[in-house]
Amino acid sequence: MSGVAVGVAGAFGVCESITRAQARNFYYGIRLLPGDKRAALCAVYALARRIDDIGDGDLPRADKLAALAGLRCSLADLDHPGDDPVLTAVADLAARLPLPPGAFDELIAGVQMDVLGRRYADFDELVGYCRCVAGSVGRLCLAVFGSRPDPRAPEYADALGIALQQINILRDIREDFNNGRVYLPQHDLDRFGVQLIRDDQGTLVDADGRLSALIRHNAQRARQWYEHGQRLIPLLDWRSAACCGAMSGIYLRLLDRIAQQPSVVFDQRLSLSGWQKAEVAMRAFTGLPA
Repeated sequence: MSGVAVGVAGAFGVCESITRAQARNFYYGIRLLPGDKRAALCAVYALARRIDDIGDGDLPRADKLAALAGLRCSLADLDHPGDDPVLTAVADLAARLPLPPGAFDELIAGVQMDVLGRRYADFDELVGYCRCVAGSVGRLCLAVFGSRPDPRAPEYADALGIALQQINILRDIREDFNNGRVYLPQHDLDRFGVQLIRDDQGTLVDADGRLSALIRHNAQRARQWYEHGQRLIPLLDWRSAACCGAMSGIYLRLLDRIAQQPSVVFDQRLSLSGWQKAEVAMRAFTGLPA
């Protein structure tokens, strides 16, 4: 038994190392958790990161789809995680926590949409995608946090994840477009008369201001989802609330900047500095708004 325990502890250590190195925004909140919940959330992040990395990697499309299918099979057989530290940690979580059924399948399905280059006709279709790639993560986080009894807690966690993904989409319009991906719903593009165009440097062109108007509209919609999702925070214990508030607060600051000046995303990937993220985390830890 001691060998198994050491193996599991080492697996969580690997997950925490992955999270510390790669979670540019989320680790500012995750580190506010007590040790057991921090380790659990790092395991969730490490697996989600693996799934994302398959979708964003350099493999041919068929190989990406095969890798995602293989990972889905592995997750369906967590009683036998082998020597994979991330799967070992997730298997331990699944045995101890009420992880939402199908959440990892949803995440894989969302990344498959990315691999296949799916476009979204309207906002409802985009919400379906966001629910897969981010709402699922919100519900997994809720399983780690725990909450006061409230039947709507999963709904709030889902909404907050969807909100953060909408912010991601607005932040990454240029990068995604240059990589052949468009997440803005076609209905919105048509409504605002927007055709995405870039110049020779890959900068988005907005000569008539229509793209800026579309971004402001979508930013307001993301804010409404964000505010709905924030109803989760009073249901959490204070350390989990601080973690959730820090992670979401960083994205709220990005949203504020995008809504105020949409052109900031035309030629760069918008981000906060390390000290700005640390400030948001500290405010969340002390119960102050972002």
